[in-house]
Amino acid sequence: MKIESQIEKISSFQHLELLANQVVEGFISGMHKSPFHGFSAEFAEHKVYNVGESTKHIDWKLFAKTDRLYTKRFEEETNLRCHIIIDNSSSMHYPVLTKSQPFFENKIGFSVLASAVLMNLLKKQRDAVGISVFSDTYEYYAPEKGSDRHHRMILNALEGLLIKPVVQKSTDTITFLHQIAEKIHRRSMIILFTDMFQSGNEEALFNALQHLKHNKHKVVLFHVVDNKTELNFDFDNAPRKFVDVETGEVVAVFADNIKEEYEKQIESYFKKLALTCSQNRIKYIPVSVHESFEKILMTYLVEKQNFG
Repeated sequence: MKIESQIEKISSFQHLELLANQVVEGFISGMHKSPFHGFSAEFAEHKVYNVGESTKHIDWKLFAKTDRLYTKRFEEETNLRCHIIIDNSSSMHYPVLTKSQPFFENKIGFSVLASAVLMNLLKKQRDAVGISVFSDTYEYYAPEKGSDRHHRMILNALEGLLIKPVVQKSTDTITFLHQIAEKIHRRSMIILFTDMFQSGNEEALFNALQHLKHNKHKVVLFHVVDNKTELNFDFDNAPRKFVDVETGEVVAVFADNIKEEYEKQIESYFKKLALTCSQNRIKYIPVSVHESFEKILMTYLVEKQNFG
């Protein structure tokens, strides 16, 4: 079930809603041919039957096709509330793209399109979605709603993240995760897109992530990176200046001289993140800007199934 070709085919489209819809349709089409047919197009209009519910609205035709019990979903039903959080600090605008590259090949573009893709799926399933954007300020907030007007408003805000000029913005993740946590009162799935470039007190950062779990929320952390340069440190050995995009600090080094130690440190950091998230029952998913969106969609669908 591959959707990379779908991405390549439509990478020239600029309209975020159209692009997100194409990704979701390609994903759902692929699921018809996979063992996960319960998450297929029919699933968008149905919900899993739970023992004890009335059998009045069971879709017996769908049962004949899938050998699974589903009940028909009605317009007024909202089965899930989802709040998407996007880190919009300067480090999320890495790498700098050429004019020929699609916008989703840097971290902010990838996160914006992934959010739009999730919103499209949420809309198909008549679920409510809200969004928060932060950097060194709390840039944008919209509560969880399910109307078409609300979706369009959020999509416009997401598109704005792609066209605003990049300025030197640090990340105040700890402060704003606490603020966002206080805003979400009804039990929700909270999905966070960030590169986790938060210097300082790691314990305070995880306290903030833990705060997101209050009121029995489910938290999914997508750790967005550029695998080629941020994980594998794939540079030639010419002398280079590395610039901290959030502080402006410059370090001149030969990449080969620090590659081994850098990769060792970054691997250790990722393992620590994964372990701490696991201990706090936060779903931790590292994703690269060069991957398809299949991992994100599958993670969402599986976590939704477990959101009881």
